[in-house]
Formats: sequence, C-alpha cells, structure tokens
Amino acid sequence: MHWPHKDLLSIQQLSVPQIEHIFDLAAKFAEINNRPVKKVPTLKGKSVVLFFAEPSTRTKLSFDMAGKRLSADTFSLAQSGSSLQKGESLSDTALTLQAMHPDAIVLRHVASGASDYLARHLQCAIINAGDGWHAHPTQALLDGFSLFQVWGEAFAGKNILLLGDIAHSRVARSDIEMLTKLGAKVRVCAPRTLLPPALLSWPVELEQNLHKACQDMDAVICLRLQLERQQAGLLPDLREYAAHFGLRPCHLQHARSDVQLLHPGPVNRGIEIAPELADADNSRILDQVSSGVATRMALLYLYLTSSREEA
Repeated sequence: MHWPHKDLLSIQQLSVPQIEHIFDLAAKFAEINNRPVKKVPTLKGKSVVLFFAEPSTRTKLSFDMAGKRLSADTFSLAQSGSSLQKGESLSDTALTLQAMHPDAIVLRHVASGASDYLARHLQCAIINAGDGWHAHPTQALLDGFSLFQVWGEAFAGKNILLLGDIAHSRVARSDIEMLTKLGAKVRVCAPRTLLPPALLSWPVELEQNLHKACQDMDAVICLRLQLERQQAGLLPDLREYAAHFGLRPCHLQHARSDVQLLHPGPVNRGIEIAPELADADNSRILDQVSSGVATRMALLYLYLTSSREEA
C-alpha cells in the first residue's frame, strides 16, 4: 500500500484499509520480536528523535525499542534535559531539532495540538505519542492490534466497554474513533464528574451501572484513574470509586464468555481492576505491551519509508 501521510496526528486521518494495513504489518513485525536476534536492517541510517516533554515509560521505551529493532538511530530528549526548561519555546526547540535533520520526531506533550503545530512547521515526520487530553493514536492502534490478534478483522458488531476517566483520557478519544471506524459498538461507563461535556455528540452509549454496562461485552478497556482528579475534587474517595467503578469478577457474569480485558497502563490494581482479572487468562494487558513494540515498528516503517519516497 502506498502510504500518503507525512505525519500521524490522530486516528481521524486513517481510513479503515489503512488501519488494517497497520495491523497486518504489525503482525509481521511481531514475528521479529520472537526471534533470538531481534534486529533487522530495515531502517538503517534513519534517525528518530523521541521528544517526551511529559513522563512516559511504556510509550517511550516501546518506540525506542521499535526503532532500534529496525536499526534506526534513536535519540531521547525529555523536557527536564532540554532548553524548554530554560524558557525556549516549543517552536524554537523543534526548529533546532530539525536543523539536525532527523527523519522523524515522536512527540509527547502536555498541550493539546502540539503535534499538529510541529507537523505544520517541520519537514520531518511527526508522530503523536500523546498530546494533552486530545489524542493518543499509537495507543489506540496497539489496543486495536491486541484485539486483532484475537478476533482478526471481525470488529464489526463487537461490543466494547470503555471504563474509567473518560473526560481526561486521550486514550478514550482515540480508542472510540478507531473502534467505531472498524464497526464496533462502544459503551462508556464512568462517574458523572469524569464524563466530558461533549459526550452526547460522541458515537457511544452511556451506562453508569457497571453491572449493566458489562452486559454482552466482547471486550472491556479499563482506563487509568488519574489520581490527581481526587485532589481536584472530582472524586470523593478512591475506595468509593473502586466500589462502584472498579472492574471485578461479579461484573463480568453477563459479559461474553470470552470477554477480553485491556488496560493501557500503568494499572492501579484494586482500584480500576481487580488483581485476579488483571492476571487472568483473558487479560490482554501484557499483550498490549508486546503489541506496542510491534505496532510502533509498523508505524516507524510506514512513516520513515514514506518520507524517503516523497523526498
């Protein structure tokens, strides 16, 4: 498939065939990750800057590992070690990086729209690794790939529940965009204080009783409860949240017998999901970590080779 995109900013850019192409490529790259020698020369000579102006473990490490396994040179930059701490603007920092001629910049930033801003001003590929509350397209793609490994392309008609902090979750927004594009039906469940005002315009169903929300679900995606929300007064008590919105075995009695359980991590065990569910045979949580490397290998391949063809 000819890849027409210079940048990956959100799931909205991608068509269904393009999403499925990413899954197919990720499946091929997953095989490399199971070899004794986990390295191929596919992107030898290419350079990728991992510009993370916000903390990250899984996303940053998986992009770093994905680049290295394709033989690209990766360079990490955090806000604490950059001139942003000295007052330099994001624009000037980015122009400085561009002067070093990287082939791609993977950006995580606290400001929504930061990746879009860089994409409009820089010539290299920009891959959004999470911007504010706006989008996290690579997380959505790895979530989709994790389910693709179980279901194949049969997303149409599947029922998927997103559970937790919907209002402040860029993962929720990107997951909803991707899953509904693929034909799945999405339901959300959260306290009213953690629901976005624009929810009525989203293509989702709302159910606030967790027992009812899990009924007939083929997959449940638990979201990280951002503990700072409790200090902001949006949650009265973590124990109360866990009692009403923490996923437990009793909630899954009316779900599909082969329901798949996902969580983007980090997991607050006993709050968002019961420990026995996080470790169950139908939990895809560790599969998501493996899927993250393979999916990001596919994305680096597509966006770095696309840049080469356009040059």
